[in-house]
Amino acid sequence: MSITITETNKRRNLDQILDVRENFEIAEGIIPEAVHIPMGELNFRFKELDQNRPVIVVCRSGNRSTQVANALKQAGYTAYSMTGGMSAWYQNNLPIK
Repeated sequence: MSITITETNKRRNLDQILDVRENFEIAEGIIPEAVHIPMGELNFRFKELDQNRPVIVVCRSGNRSTQVANALKQAGYTAYSMTGGMSAWYQNNLPIK
């Protein structure tokens, strides 16, 4: 399931934002409330996420986030992939830190 950047921005204080980009990609900026767990570390760290709250997964363009959202769903989480990724987020001048 996917979610728009507009809807993500509205829900970022309610849902968990999971940024799965690599460390060098985070240097460009991250959604203020996001938790950063690189995709390659997720197998070991996914339990850091609250299974009782929806997770919105974010990457650069939307490809990795779709894979991660599907994996989280299989693990029992409610998960969405943010359409357009951080590329779209930046283009729309949404908040970053």
